[in-house]
Amino acid sequence: MALTGKLIMYVDITSHGDIFHEMFRHRVHDLASISPDHFHGCEIDGQPGAVGSIIFFNYTRDGKKLTAKSMLEEVDEKNHKVVFNVIEGDLVEELYKSLKVIFHVEPKGDGQLAIWTLEFEKMNTNMPYPTSYMDFLLNVTTDLDSHCTSH
Repeated sequence: MALTGKLIMYVDITSHGDIFHEMFRHRVHDLASISPDHFHGCEIDGQPGAVGSIIFFNYTRDGKKLTAKSMLEEVDEKNHKVVFNVIEGDLVEELYKSLKVIFHVEPKGDGQLAIWTLEFEKMNTNMPYPTSYMDFLLNVTTDLDSHCTSH
């Protein structure tokens, strides 16, 4: 059984991809007001939106209050892509040796697709795949899309 893996989720969104890209790159601190059941705040060390900046997230997943420290590793304006490398927190200290969270947007007919990719290496073969984290990202995406279409 492989220790490395990749999960990909496609979510239809009604908002424009640049709004999502702006949120996940420059305005992650707004996630606490947009998705309060999932995010409780974040702090940024460095220039917001700059590659190499560090983001400290406080969030709730599966009913547990957790923290994560992520580095903004890559930005692609054209494809509305951001890549976060999770470097501390429950995900990389208890479950995975490494975890990258990749978000980008692609056109789909008259709409757009939000695409989340999780690239990970499990601590051992008994560790679960990060499907609950993917569910978390689906809920955040839905909250953000609803927020954007109502404003």
